Amino acid sequence: MGRKFELRKEVELAATSQQVWDAIATGPGMEAWFMAQPAPDAGACEVWQPPAHLSITTPAGPDGSFHAFEYLIEARDGGSTVLRFVHSGFLGDDWGAEYEGMTSRGWDMYLHTLAEYFRHFAGRPAVYLTAEGPEVSAKPEAWPVLLRGLGLDRAPALGERVRLTPAGLPPIEGVVDWVEEPDGDFLAVRTEDGLYRFHGRAALGMTIAVGHHVYTPVDRAAADEAWARWLHGLYPAQG
Repeated sequence: MGRKFELRKEVELAATSQQVWDAIATGPGMEAWFMAQPAPDAGACEVWQPPAHLSITTPAGPDGSFHAFEYLIEARDGGSTVLRFVHSGFLGDDWGAEYEGMTSRGWDMYLHTLAEYFRHFAGRPAVYLTAEGPEVSAKPEAWPVLLRGLGLDRAPALGERVRLTPAGLPPIEGVVDWVEEPDGDFLAVRTEDGLYRFHGRAALGMTIAVGHHVYTPVDRAAADEAWARWLHGLYPAQG
């Protein structure tokens, strides 16, 4: 049986209201903190009031499921901005994993990444890199394998400086900028040129994945392929 849902989030950002609008309403802006995807179509939005209010609803699926996204942007004294975000809608019969993904490791992490972008990389164009591991990585025991593949013997703590050494890829040196409890199967590292995110998604029945935001020129296709090759190489049984 499906269910209605509503998630409300709020984050203060070191950015102007126009900068926040650009981050949520343009393709390059979303690539800097979320994913590489088309920008919202102003004509398809219920509300399009730059740089203060954006609201859009996806078309309903065959099972009646849909998603609605609302962004309210409020400028504050001193140049900061508060973003209030509401994600609501209706999920189909198999709603458990999707809802869990949005709540346990979804919007809090992405909005944190948005704040990190403005704090450390504002104005720099981004390339979003993504790759997924093989089916065998959808198991809980796959996460320690990934950590070892990065040259780690344990899950690092928030604020800890790390040096990741994925075979066949350049080392990644930076600070852990996000952790999740109690599972701990997520690793986010901020470097001088990027925000690197490693997602363990076994609790959702999904494979391990990477989703990095790199703020220096890079060949996206080649980099995606290199990360996919690394991930699959960690799990040779199904790589």
